[in-house]
Amino acid sequence: MNNHNNPPILLNREQAANFLGIDPKSFDKYVRSSIELNRFMIGRQERFLAEDLILFIRNHSILKQAKNID
Repeated sequence: MNNHNNPPILLNREQAANFLGIDPKSFDKYVRSSIELNRFMIGRQERFLAEDLILFIRNHSILKQAKNID
């Protein structure tokens, strides 16, 4: 859990896509559209936590999916 010394890193759509190294349109199609990705609104703007993006990618890795098939 974060404290005052390590505040959460909040990212908008473009920043989140850049954080993951993908195009914002790909982010919308493959990541943002998932109901499994936590997000919240600040006013009318959607925000993502960097740690949630990392967790989402870890949970959807090819290796993890291959292990679940066996």
